[in-house]
Amino acid sequence: MTSNILSIGQSALAAAQVGLATTGHNIANSGSAGYTRQVVTQGAVAGQNSGYGFVGKGTEVTGVNRVYSEFLTTQVLGAQVGKSALDTYYSQISRIDNLLADASAGVSPALQDFFKSVQNLAAQPSDAAARQSMLSSSESLAARFNGLDAQFTEIRAGINGEIESSVSSINAYARQIGQLNDAIEKATTAAQGKPPNDLMDQRDLLVQQLAKEVRVTVVQQGNSSNVFIGNGQPLVVGAKAYALAATSSPTDSTRTMVAYVSKDKTTMLGESALPGGRLGGLFEFRAQTLDRTQNALGRIAIVLADSVNAQQRLGQTTTGAMGSDLFSVPKPLVASSRDNTGSGMVGASIADASQLTASDYRLQFDGTKYQVTRLSDNTVTTYASLPQTVDGVTLTLTGTPATSDTYLIRPTAAGASKIGVLLKDGVQLAAAAPVRMQALATNNGTGRISAGSVDTTFAQANIATPVTLNYAGTGNQLSFSPAVAVTLTVNSNSTSYAAGAVVPYVADASYAFGGMQFSLSGTPANGDQFRIAANAGGSGDARNAALIADLQSALTVGDGSAHFQGAYASLVSDIGNKTRELQVTSAAAGTYYTQAVAAQQSESGVNLDEEAGNLMRYQQAYQAAGKLMQAAGELFDILLQLGR
Repeated sequence: MTSNILSIGQSALAAAQVGLATTGHNIANSGSAGYTRQVVTQGAVAGQNSGYGFVGKGTEVTGVNRVYSEFLTTQVLGAQVGKSALDTYYSQISRIDNLLADASAGVSPALQDFFKSVQNLAAQPSDAAARQSMLSSSESLAARFNGLDAQFTEIRAGINGEIESSVSSINAYARQIGQLNDAIEKATTAAQGKPPNDLMDQRDLLVQQLAKEVRVTVVQQGNSSNVFIGNGQPLVVGAKAYALAATSSPTDSTRTMVAYVSKDKTTMLGESALPGGRLGGLFEFRAQTLDRTQNALGRIAIVLADSVNAQQRLGQTTTGAMGSDLFSVPKPLVASSRDNTGSGMVGASIADASQLTASDYRLQFDGTKYQVTRLSDNTVTTYASLPQTVDGVTLTLTGTPATSDTYLIRPTAAGASKIGVLLKDGVQLAAAAPVRMQALATNNGTGRISAGSVDTTFAQANIATPVTLNYAGTGNQLSFSPAVAVTLTVNSNSTSYAAGAVVPYVADASYAFGGMQFSLSGTPANGDQFRIAANAGGSGDARNAALIADLQSALTVGDGSAHFQGAYASLVSDIGNKTRELQVTSAAAGTYYTQAVAAQQSESGVNLDEEAGNLMRYQQAYQAAGKLMQAAGELFDILLQLGR
């Protein structure tokens, strides 16, 4: 019986020692990242039948386990994924928001200065300083577009670098998790199923670090944690770790993408295939904000250049020549996929700048027809052949594409970076109109002729000989000398008259011939004449400059939905609203993450007050076990003395 008491004391002493060691381990690691509180579980050793009943044989430690909640850990992982993605998106979009809204660096002040200089020229067409001022403001406006686009390009390069960094981190975490899976399996087998708690904590910490980079799903299989990322791609299965690779897009060598590496096969993943975490936030920012912002800014630059050039070409310089382009109009970018096997080459040109969107397009040949996908909303249009015009862009084809050949068309991506000023001399600014229209001073009626305008079909040769309009009161008719073919438009209804035919006089209706349009008003007298001739003395004429100035308020952007400054203001507003939205949602995600961690730590974290209580409890148990062994020793000594 004495030996039994001694063994009971020894078991109690050993259990108290394990409890003290575990409590000390908890206290020592209270500040360790990823550490989960451990507890000792113990049970009674089966008693021995002594005839009069079962006598206990002490206690035994059955395990040292983590206080772990899979549910709470999964919540923390989910919160971490969302918080990391939103924080990344917000930090990136804030840079664009600051750029666009900056009063000194934004496009809006430069636009205002440009049109102010055009208005000054319209007021002083003969002033050389006003002409030079307009050229200078044109160069400043182009430089402002160029500078903003350069900033976007710098941000894009930074995104590429961060994607590569994230991919490297993901691969490193995957290898370490696979190694820990292997170590945990071996340790568990060696310990006959007892869990290696600290190794499991290390693995959980790595999974949590991985969740900062990309969305993570963990599936337990035995003692291993199988890890899946994104939309279900396996990253770690048992001890096997797969890898991602940063690579360039098949259609854009400057765009870093992510590929999945499996054995000897590399599969390109779409940007939407890896949501969540830093990587998902980077992809979402680039696709939803950076691309669209750069395209939207490029669209404004292209429409501005195209509109001003078109009006400039309809004017006349001080030398009497027709105007030439003021701005260079950037061309659409077209890239063939490096995976293409056919000889087809796609070209793109701007047919109508006002129809341009801020989207990129994907063209794919399926063997019989061509599918054009507008990437901003995934609208698909199918064509049997090319050329075709899509949203103001004409697509052409040379060569023969193979089935599945793909092309990326970016109509406005280079708009802001490539716009420039072509004219170098203020004399080349076409402030004057190329024709003069006037009622003769000898007229007796009240008839008036408008200043008139010209269109793209006008050529100076069309008015090499002045044209005289003769009004005949009998029949209320007009005759043209020399004879010209005339189109009369009344309330949107047009009637064509052959050369030499008399034309009805309709007040305030539109008359057109040779690319010139004008209207007549008032009541002419019989024999009154109106003269249309080349503008021989146009140095003091500012009619075309006034038309260029009118473009400031013309609805030329987005299929006639906005003017230049309105389109830019809308862009700034959209980015500002999105930035504010992300600021709020990012803060909310941070709060949710903090609450999830607090809930997990309330169960799994180390509470030093609680551990101090456990320390005292195990210390007392240790002391009591020592007393029991001391009593057993004294009893044994008494028995020895009785036996002498």
